[in-house]
Amino acid sequence: EWLVPGLIKEKLVQLIKTLPQKIRAKLVPVPEFVEEVLAAVEGNDRKLNQGIINPLIEFILEARGLNARGWAVTPDAFRPDALPPHFSMNYKLIDEHGRQLDMNRSLVALRGEWGKEAKEEFAELHETPSEYTQLTDWTFGELPELMEVPVGKQTVIGYPALIDDGETVSLKVFDSAEEAADAHRKGLSRLFMLQFREQVKYFDKNVPGLTQMAMQFMALGSSDDLKRQIVELTFERACLTEPLPTTPEAFKVRCTEAKARLGLIMQEVCRLVGTVLTEWQAVTKKLPAFKAHAAAVADIEVQLKRLIGKNFVVDTPFERLQHYPRYFKAIGVRLDKLKANPARDAQLMAEYAPLWTNYERRAIQLAKMGAVDPQLEQFRWLLEELRVGLYAQELRTPVPVSVKRLQKQWEGIKNG
Repeated sequence: EWLVPGLIKEKLVQLIKTLPQKIRAKLVPVPEFVEEVLAAVEGNDRKLNQGIINPLIEFILEARGLNARGWAVTPDAFRPDALPPHFSMNYKLIDEHGRQLDMNRSLVALRGEWGKEAKEEFAELHETPSEYTQLTDWTFGELPELMEVPVGKQTVIGYPALIDDGETVSLKVFDSAEEAADAHRKGLSRLFMLQFREQVKYFDKNVPGLTQMAMQFMALGSSDDLKRQIVELTFERACLTEPLPTTPEAFKVRCTEAKARLGLIMQEVCRLVGTVLTEWQAVTKKLPAFKAHAAAVADIEVQLKRLIGKNFVVDTPFERLQHYPRYFKAIGVRLDKLKANPARDAQLMAEYAPLWTNYERRAIQLAKMGAVDPQLEQFRWLLEELRVGLYAQELRTPVPVSVKRLQKQWEGIKNG
């Protein structure tokens, strides 16, 4: 994302210009602000390795004092798809003999085309040594962010990560940074839980409000299913703050820090999950009264199914889960307006449907290829915000959304 030094300043300028005007107004003059950003991240490997948008958000909030005012800037606020093509890296795919197989400015497209084949070959070339399996503590020294793996006459980059094996963890090297990061968070969380056996045992019998939540969750799964997810999310929130530990010493320090806040975070998680389930249940109870509006009800039922499943607590990114109560309230507002103006509801559905269809087709395509596109993931949640904007504008959205805006953004994703 950072590109070559000669282009990065202008790329940041253009990226900031895609922000909503309310935020952008705090960053003028933009070129001077970009100089401040670059000076702040220079030599900071941790920030540089996070990509370009997360360090930019962090600096925006800190440098302009927006944190203290309760402002929030999310990756969704940026539109990297709107940047000219030369601000995207051009990737070449080379085989073990140095021959070029393909070239594209979209790494997602390359991975989609070649990822499965490359993943299989990589797995065959690198097996985890036995001393890095069945681990119950951090006994393997420093964990590098990446490592070199010989492939034929060349050396490729691999990404080591901890893997959750249930009662133990193990180390594995992935060919994809995104896949490694996802697996590592789960594996690292498990390793933390293995250090807190007494706390896990206590939580097993003392989850606040579990009885009520389990009754609401009954249509989705058992009380044990819900409890397991709440405990896992609690440890994730308590232990997996950035930067993640990469050494035994840092791991021990994080254990000490987390121990003091586990109880409070458990309460926070339970409050949120309880609110989500209450709002979800309120909507599901309301739906039968609207059977006469079959199309709208069917649309809402599909939306609810996408948002809430058996593992929604751990499968939904926490920053998104926090918005679930508002999403469900928006559905309630939509139902309140439906009887008075069903034609308007049908019109809004017709405007929304093509955007979701485009997203869904691309998501299915990438899933079959085993590829991940962060921009597509952001777009998915913008579609959820669009529903709020269309049907319950009074509930407000954290970033500006409209059908026209998302259509334009989709063109960038499609052609990116």
